[in-house]
Order: sequence, then C-alpha cells, then structure tokens
Amino acid sequence: MFTLILILIIIAVVTIFSVQNAMPVAISFLHWRFEASLAIVVFLSVLCGIILGVIFAFMFRKKPLAGKKDKDIRESFKQDLK
Repeated sequence: MFTLILILIIIAVVTIFSVQNAMPVAISFLHWRFEASLAIVVFLSVLCGIILGVIFAFMFRKKPLAGKKDKDIRESFKQDLK
C-alpha cells in the first residue's frame, strides 16, 4: 500500500512539473537532434526510469522460499538413505 501511495505522489509531482514547464526544448543525442515539449521529455524519462527499475527489481530479487523447501526435501532423502 505504501508503494502505491509513493508511486501516486511521484506521478502527481511529475505531472505538475510537466504542466508548468511545457516550453519546447532542443534534444540532441549522438547525431540526432529534435525539439520536443519539456513535459514530454520529463514524462518519457520518468517512464524509462520506472521500466528499468521494475526490470532490475525482477532480475535481482531473492529466490522464493520454494528453493529452501527443495533443499530440505533433498536433505531428508539423504537422511533416509543412510
């Protein structure tokens, strides 16, 4: 629940910032150059950050307890064989 509230607060702050800063800005990346609204640039940057955060969270999360149960089962089989 805390995470949901935090996400909603971040979205609200980004939305307010974007609306107040809607002027066009020049973007240059390597050989690309284009103009876009600062609101769009900020929104896309936050969106990319959220997507990367979710991807990294799934990549580095701890394994579920099922792995521990498998280890316990293997150990019990070893004890039964002795």
